[in-house]
Amino acid sequence: MAKIILTHEVTGLGAPGDVVDVKDGYARNFLVPRGLAHAWSKGAEKQITSIRKARKAREIESLDDAKAIRDSLQSKTVSVTAKAGNGGRLFGAVTTSEIADAVKAAGGPSVDKRKVEVGQPIKALGDYTVQVRLHPEVTATISITVVAAA
Repeated sequence: MAKIILTHEVTGLGAPGDVVDVKDGYARNFLVPRGLAHAWSKGAEKQITSIRKARKAREIESLDDAKAIRDSLQSKTVSVTAKAGNGGRLFGAVTTSEIADAVKAAGGPSVDKRKVEVGQPIKALGDYTVQVRLHPEVTATISITVVAAA
């Protein structure tokens, strides 16, 4: 088992600043090469505190605030424009940052792109639903309509 410090949120494992034990291969082959984690050391304690401080500043403080934001998000349908070819296929895929920008443009709150979870890549025009983790206990489901750019 390898002891690592998460630098980004990993679903099912932890949040930035958490120290977790994972199998050696998972850390060596997946987490560290993608920049999601660093190896743990005694000198990294300062890094852990700075990561936690930054996370606390970005986090939604209370459960009630998160529920209010969830209700406002779920009542909206967000429109994302993307370049599309014949038959409604997109050139590329809709990214989480495009979704976060579209939510803000639709009058919603600022959403961190790392909190947006897309089940499967969005590669065609149409209606989709995505999950946004607002709080450890609150997840919002947003309806997204992908339309062709003019």
